[in-house]
Amino acid sequence: MGITNLFAAGGVVMWPLLAFSVLAVALIIERVRFWVKINTRQNRVVREVLNLYRLNNVVGAMDKLQKNADLPIARIFLTALELEEPTPEEFRLALESEAQAEIPLLKRFQNLFDTIISLAPLLGLLGTVLGLIVSFASLNIGDVGGSRTAGVTSGISEALVSTASGLVVAIFVLLFANTFRGLYQRQIALIQEYGGQLELLYRRRYERGDKAYASAR
Repeated sequence: MGITNLFAAGGVVMWPLLAFSVLAVALIIERVRFWVKINTRQNRVVREVLNLYRLNNVVGAMDKLQKNADLPIARIFLTALELEEPTPEEFRLALESEAQAEIPLLKRFQNLFDTIISLAPLLGLLGTVLGLIVSFASLNIGDVGGSRTAGVTSGISEALVSTASGLVVAIFVLLFANTFRGLYQRQIALIQEYGGQLELLYRRRYERGDKAYASAR
């Protein structure tokens, strides 16, 4: 069955399913690029920043963060390090508040993915119901076994195309949505881990009375 015949068989609901598919592919490409950028650079940048900070090279650490400010963890660290002589509690609150601010970016498009996953099968089912209504409306009880009955059987087979299409779209999007959700949860855990390490280093500097808490002014 060709694409044209597929759309004709699936009925009018095939068009919103096509729109969902195009939208989902575009969003998936954006999210894949986002997570590849984070996973290929973040660990290296964080290790270098923590080592610089551990060696009391605060200016070097902040310069490294500013060069990688497109990473969420870099923005989180910068927010805390740019404070002027904060207490350890203020430093921790700055890390936590900025981490909360980054959550919408990490979860971006998740609601759209969930909407597509929910609506695609329902649209497919709607297309099948509409196809069945049309098929049975053409059925003549007195012509059982005749040409019209064969047409009804064919119509039912074609009507199921929309349900299959809706399930394919939903399954495809669900696979990527769950992958992105797992990456988000892992990222939150890493932010907490790295933030805790930076907070510990800062607390030690604070207890030693080192006033060079942030960038040189």
